[in-house]
Amino acid sequence: MVLTVITVVNSQHRAESDMIDHVSCEAMLGPTRPGEQRSGVRQATNLNEEQLGTVSLIISIGQERGLPPRAWQIAIQAGMTESKLRNVPYGDRDSLGIFQMRPSMGWGSPEEVLDPQYQVNKFFDVMEDVPGWQSRRPGEVAQAVERSAFPERYHEWEAMAVHLVEELGEVDDAAGCGEIEGSTVPPNGAADAAIQFALRERGKPYVWGAEGPDAYDCSGLLLRAYEAAGVTLPRVSRDQYRAGSMLPVEQAAPGDLLFWAHDTSDPNTIHHVAMYIGDGKIVEAQQSGVPVHTRDVSFDEAGMLAEAVRPGV
Repeated sequence: MVLTVITVVNSQHRAESDMIDHVSCEAMLGPTRPGEQRSGVRQATNLNEEQLGTVSLIISIGQERGLPPRAWQIAIQAGMTESKLRNVPYGDRDSLGIFQMRPSMGWGSPEEVLDPQYQVNKFFDVMEDVPGWQSRRPGEVAQAVERSAFPERYHEWEAMAVHLVEELGEVDDAAGCGEIEGSTVPPNGAADAAIQFALRERGKPYVWGAEGPDAYDCSGLLLRAYEAAGVTLPRVSRDQYRAGSMLPVEQAAPGDLLFWAHDTSDPNTIHHVAMYIGDGKIVEAQQSGVPVHTRDVSFDEAGMLAEAVRPGV
């Protein structure tokens, strides 16, 4: 039943999607948390026709406004969190509709905030005023719009929203931006510059806590490499994991970051990061006694997380 509805909704948007330029890496969808891709698909199959119709409306209005898929994802996560993507005529205090907008807080009249077209456009209006919304995690932007007392709730629907954008919005390989496994072409100029910097540092010693120029630890090397490319990264590997757009590790392109953890289901246990440079190789500052070097890598290497991160996107 749900798959049939998805097919119908897809056909409604095919003509509109054909008019939209191919999604660039700068418009990539926000990250999904480890192991959640499959759960996102399962969550989507539980949506009914009304909920899928709301997703369809969000995507079509986003397309009409020329907004990138990240914007659609943000709205889907917000709507799912606030109302389960249903246009409900009730809510906390005077909250109404898909996004639980409150007339008393200036969102519009009760009639307006129950009009699906008005609601979606109003959400996008406010979202576009959120500073840096294009590069922040989608759930954080949803929170900035909604100002909920429970900000972490919006992240719960991240993987499902990505799946729906890909399926209903007909965005091919959204997380990978069209890259294929084994790509040897950096996805952008920043990645190329970061790779060149890191390769020039080969032979310098590993020192824990070092950030160059004479020695590096793993995250210190990548901090300086991307700094040279005009992209600011956090200092430590666990924070660098959250500092870009995520994609399946098998789709990593040169310049993307790969991570190793003691528990691959828990990013808080990340202990190492390296940069993929293409052709199945990485550059890294690995450990004491081993200088900065390149080596072969396998995407199923023990301890490697299932996601790569593309900084600056």
